[in-house]
Amino acid sequence: MDIIAKRIITSDISRTFYEFLMIPGLTRKKHTAENVSLRTPLARFQVKNHDPVKGIHYNEWESGSRFYLNIPFTSAVMQAVSGPELGITLAQQGGLSFIYQSQSIDSQAAMVSRVKRDRAGFIESDANLPPNVTLEDAIKLTEKTGHSTIAVTENGTAHGKLLGILTDRDYFRGVHPLEMKVKKLMTPVVTSDTSRRTLIYHEGDISLDEATRKIARMKISCLPVLGKDGNLQSMIFRKDVMEAIQNKGQLLDEEQRRMIGAGINTRDYKERVPALLNAGVDVLCFDSSDGYNEWQGDAIRKLRKEYGNEIILGGGNVVSRDGFNYLARAGVDFIKIGIGGGSICITREQKGIGLGQASAVIDVVKARDDYFKKTGVYIPTCSDGGITSDSQMSLALAFGADFLMMGRYFAGCKESPPPIRSIKMGKFKPYWGEGTDRAQNWQRYEGEGKLSFEEGVDGFVPLVGELKDVVNNSLDKIRASMCNLGSLSLYDLNRKAVLKAVSQATLVENAPHDILGAGDLARLDSIAANYGKTQW
Repeated sequence: MDIIAKRIITSDISRTFYEFLMIPGLTRKKHTAENVSLRTPLARFQVKNHDPVKGIHYNEWESGSRFYLNIPFTSAVMQAVSGPELGITLAQQGGLSFIYQSQSIDSQAAMVSRVKRDRAGFIESDANLPPNVTLEDAIKLTEKTGHSTIAVTENGTAHGKLLGILTDRDYFRGVHPLEMKVKKLMTPVVTSDTSRRTLIYHEGDISLDEATRKIARMKISCLPVLGKDGNLQSMIFRKDVMEAIQNKGQLLDEEQRRMIGAGINTRDYKERVPALLNAGVDVLCFDSSDGYNEWQGDAIRKLRKEYGNEIILGGGNVVSRDGFNYLARAGVDFIKIGIGGGSICITREQKGIGLGQASAVIDVVKARDDYFKKTGVYIPTCSDGGITSDSQMSLALAFGADFLMMGRYFAGCKESPPPIRSIKMGKFKPYWGEGTDRAQNWQRYEGEGKLSFEEGVDGFVPLVGELKDVVNNSLDKIRASMCNLGSLSLYDLNRKAVLKAVSQATLVENAPHDILGAGDLARLDSIAANYGKTQW
């Protein structure tokens, strides 16, 4: 009987975020959205002389880690989610993207390198032409890229020797012949024609502040940055400089480059990790359906032995205290929580393993706090999957997750890798799990040499717009929830939030009810005709 009691848990049911609400706390006058901080630690840290009774103090939580997110959002290690464009855009908002590992090492490293080349305000030109092409070619390129500024380089590439810049102010359609060469229209770097103005550019290193002052002083909209050999390195646009000045929350390294993460697996990590580090990756994370296994434990210890604290390394996924403690002792910097909760994941259905996401976060966060009280080491936790609404983001953070990892949420953004598909009902993006035949990501399933069955499905998600707008809307709601709970930081939220499981009737009451929707207006006449007979 004792053996059965230990292995069959009947004290509570497995719960999801959908089943909880937060009880409002006292909102003081200081609790306004502009005073809320969403900064959160991502990497483990040691607190000296910690208090094993009281737990971690705010000052320790807020300043102890060597890596912080400016918003608690990361994008999932998925083909349909985390590519270079989304990585750049999410870093601009203060979050971190994890480039998917279900591709060749060279391909993944190239994606990481693409993000790292993108410095705040420093743009790699994606509209480039050689000098001998025609105006017609330039117009077609502008229509294709949507960019009216074209770099004219010797070989027509983004990093060739810069000869000049062509903008839509250099020509008039209908006036200049389409067959005219762009070299006759562009603003040149050098020219022997004294009647033509020459291009203002910068050669060598320059900071964003210096570039801003030069753009303002010279009254220009674009400043090309060249290497000592005259090759184009990047373009600095006035509008991007203004955005960088206004958006102080970008996630940047010391060289003002976007920060980026990457997924790894337990099979080829010895070759993959060095390539990713050479490409400039900032954070690594094991991509696994179930991370509580010896393959991941061994890989973590070997990487830690070889690189020490030079790398920031995440592990998971786990749903239990034992799983957390195993990876914590192995040496990870953060731990992902969740098995089977994602919208395209069928691991629970196929294998019968996992736990409701709310229950998993509760159990693992408790293990995190107990581990800190015992060792003085704080290991951030990430709630991965199981979030279907903005309100559930607030719930996951209130339960104690330090940050979130999301797939479907980002898959519908314009910046995700899949192409936009127009269907009768609207615009959509393909979305598939890493456990599908389509992804062919058998490396994330330790102990298995192939995909003998699927753990994910293939489908579509609605196109929701640009990531910036989607994320800012969600963050506004999180800040509002925090103010309602009397919290100005995620540290406070986790410690002040009071959460309560709700009934099925409450779930019905949560949504609009007992009203007629706009689509029901046509029925009003018949309802009015039968008034007195209708059971409301």
